Amino acid sequence: MSYTPNVPAHIAALKAYVPGLPIDDLARRLDMPASRIAKLASNENPLGASPMAIGALAEAAIDVSLYPDNDCTLLVDALSQALDLPKDWIVVGAGSESILGMAASAWLSQGRSAVYSAYSFQAFVNAVQRVGAEPVVVAAPEYIVDLDALLSAVTPATSVIYIANPGNPTGTRLPPAAIAAFLARVPSRVAVVLDEAYREYLPPEEAGDSLQWVRDYPNLIVTRTFSKAYGLAGLRVGYGIAQPAVCALLHRLRAPFSVTHPAQAAAVAALQDRGFLAESLQMNAQGRSQLYQGFDRLGLKYLPSSANFVLAHVGDGGALARRLETHGLIVRPVAGYGLPAWLRISIGTRENNARLLAALEQELQ
Repeated sequence: MSYTPNVPAHIAALKAYVPGLPIDDLARRLDMPASRIAKLASNENPLGASPMAIGALAEAAIDVSLYPDNDCTLLVDALSQALDLPKDWIVVGAGSESILGMAASAWLSQGRSAVYSAYSFQAFVNAVQRVGAEPVVVAAPEYIVDLDALLSAVTPATSVIYIANPGNPTGTRLPPAAIAAFLARVPSRVAVVLDEAYREYLPPEEAGDSLQWVRDYPNLIVTRTFSKAYGLAGLRVGYGIAQPAVCALLHRLRAPFSVTHPAQAAAVAALQDRGFLAESLQMNAQGRSQLYQGFDRLGLKYLPSSANFVLAHVGDGGALARRLETHGLIVRPVAGYGLPAWLRISIGTRENNARLLAALEQELQ
């Protein structure tokens, strides 16, 4: 006899997150060595992790019978120094997605609403739905967040506005001056969550001074991660930046012991490995140009990207993704974002980018 859990409607309607296909799964299906599978689906760093972070993991004395430092003291100290911010302006979580969820728990409930752009990061959608709030989705002309439209959508019920810059899965960005002007117009009772998971890939002149924005606006929360440019996706470390009253609130909502000791040690070391970060950004820029040139040659439409992936228009994204799997290539269909004709393709090594382009040429003939 089947059992249906008696849960609220907004929970029953939740959809499970569908990540990129695991490498080992496809390797077994194809009877192919895992080393021949190129995963270009989850925006991971093709260089791997920072060597300094790997060294810190190897040297960390880990007693698995003990809980990790709940306050992430060493990591908060390192971030405070790197960002030139007081320690009580920083909250660490298990990936930046956990901070996005904390903001939803703090500001949202049934009867309240959150505003975000079409084609927004799925974590925004899920965070809002988990707390039973109303999502207000604003159109995104040319796949770019329309800041004026976000403001126009604010009502007395609005408690949170979510923005990602650069956006995921679009890769598009907003000019810093536009963000600054937007923040000045948002009612102070509305929290703004600015997700900067891909900030490192922006040139400094395009990134904007989000730390100054946090100083200026007590209703702003900036989220960042070690999963992308720093190559620590498997360790789940992210952080939020906000004024002390907001950080104190988020700390009360944070799951205890959510960031392991190894993850904290690796993140501290990764912050110091500027050479690895520079190499990662250079590889990304070169790989992005390689994909652009290949897509142009194939006649594929794509969105110019400010991140470590490119969104390409391919027809039936899901069907093409399945065909690419037969070549040992994993890419990300984005029908769940309302983009069924597109694929999000992470920028890989030069070799894997070339493999992808060759497979596309064969499959799109």
